[in-house]
Amino acid sequence: MIGRWCAFAASLLLAFVATSAPAQDYPSRPIRIVVPFSPGGAVDGPMRVIAQEMSKRLGAGVIVENKPGAGATIGTDAVAKSPPDGYTLLLSSQTNAISATLYPKLPYDPVDDFAPISLIGREPGVVVVTPSLPVKTFQEFVAYVKERPGKIDYASSGNGSGQHLFTALLASMTGMKMNHVPYRGSGQATTDLIGGQVQMAIPGTAGMVGHIKAGKLRALAVTGAKRSPQLPDVPTVMESGVPGYEAYVWMGLMAPKGTPPAIIDKLQREVVHALSTDEVKTYMTTAGIEIVGSTPVEFGTFFRNEKERWAKVIRETGAKID
Repeated sequence: MIGRWCAFAASLLLAFVATSAPAQDYPSRPIRIVVPFSPGGAVDGPMRVIAQEMSKRLGAGVIVENKPGAGATIGTDAVAKSPPDGYTLLLSSQTNAISATLYPKLPYDPVDDFAPISLIGREPGVVVVTPSLPVKTFQEFVAYVKERPGKIDYASSGNGSGQHLFTALLASMTGMKMNHVPYRGSGQATTDLIGGQVQMAIPGTAGMVGHIKAGKLRALAVTGAKRSPQLPDVPTVMESGVPGYEAYVWMGLMAPKGTPPAIIDKLQREVVHALSTDEVKTYMTTAGIEIVGSTPVEFGTFFRNEKERWAKVIRETGAKID
């Protein structure tokens, strides 16, 4: 009896050592965070600032690597197939939740193949048009498009991106018929929007404030539940006559499935600490990003809810890969 008890106690001790050792030794080399979007997008900049703050306390470099393409599926797939050791992480966003439905045959499971770490933050999108378009308000824009069905082009940062589905949902709720022009990232989409090659887009607010204030783009509405502090004179879409419309650009950190819980917990603590630093808080406030810093369980629940929400939108709007 005593022998069996001792063996049981020893097995418990070995299990404890096995689960705690990775966190004690971690990290012993640089951590790579894969951003499945082009540089300069709505989630790329914030992640770089957060990574710098995480590096200071972890004692190892935290490197941000852009791996864009195919509605964020290329970079996401690379992380899903990486060793679950905490050294390759994914910056996920609403695009990951959207792609789960929009792409019928993904090479990974967007829920089961990842371990959530923390929901970092969120920001509203902003409906922007090229200044050459003869509209000053959101209502004028809707009327203008309805008078020209199929004649107006809207840009997005790629098939299955938040920009794609935000606009598809808005078009469905207002009865607008527009053409989707997907780009490989926000940079070229914004350049062509400013140049007038496309007429409208709904990117994240943070990257657009400078262009709006410089007169390069015209803001018609923001997609959050309330007005953006960065654009206080710009009404929400709901205020502008579309009740129930609400959409946010969000960002969160994930690891490959099987990453030890002790490492997940350590990373979550470091993310939350980074979000509490003056450098990150200043950046996020200036960019109009609401800081969250959730637990892994909270983020997992949030992601599953987002997946179902956008699956419903895709079914109802008939959105597809263009």
